[in-house]
Amino acid sequence: MFEHILYQNQDGICFITLNRSEVYNALNVKLTYELKEAFEQAGQDESVRVVVLSGAGDAFCSGADLKEAATKGIASYSDEVRKRYNPMILAMRNLPKPVIGRINGVAAGAGCSLALACDILVMAEETYLTEAFVGIGLVMDSGSGYFLPRLVGSGKAFELATTGAKISAKEALQLGMVNKIAPVAMLDEVIKVYTGYYISAPTVAIGLMKKMLNQSFSSSLEEMLEYEAQLQDIAGASKDHREGIAAFMEKRKPVFKGK
Repeated sequence: MFEHILYQNQDGICFITLNRSEVYNALNVKLTYELKEAFEQAGQDESVRVVVLSGAGDAFCSGADLKEAATKGIASYSDEVRKRYNPMILAMRNLPKPVIGRINGVAAGAGCSLALACDILVMAEETYLTEAFVGIGLVMDSGSGYFLPRLVGSGKAFELATTGAKISAKEALQLGMVNKIAPVAMLDEVIKVYTGYYISAPTVAIGLMKKMLNQSFSSSLEEMLEYEAQLQDIAGASKDHREGIAAFMEKRKPVFKGK
């Protein structure tokens, strides 16, 4: 059971919802640890085929809980990042299943980082993203220094990081930061299109492709060619691969079980 997260596995779709709506789902100490645990739990549950990450109320995540930090004090920022935020992001990226971010409201600071760490982003037209760290004299963390320049290029990343500008849904789509935008009232309909696909897709192969794409950022062509060969052996041994071949031969639609 979680204190600050709503966790529900509904027919193979795992809904993880940040549930501190009274503070726009700000990340306090407990919530960061719970998010890491929730992603790991979804990864270990064989029935889960896809994860939807969202925020309760009117926000996705407003970033770190600054009131908690001011009250308790922070002895070491690096310790906070290493112990709380980094494991949370790594749990997302190491999850061998797609994570769909449902950006129903503002995603700021570490909340923006959390959004960018998703595999697919669907964003409400009425909201915005912001790398708000500069506003309190801090640098980006929680993976934004990794994901942002890879999504928008180094020049634009510098601008967004050093100004903390609000990025509208339309601009985020144009920059390639999000996959789809929609009015907030239609957000779930777009999410259903993605979950409908991934719930019946070959989960093993998709998890391996996620792992492959993570590796590609730090590998040479030769290294990636070898890595692709290794992962292809794993995918080729899956039941879903055998089903895919059988369906092709029998001229029917494959029924993938995620195994």
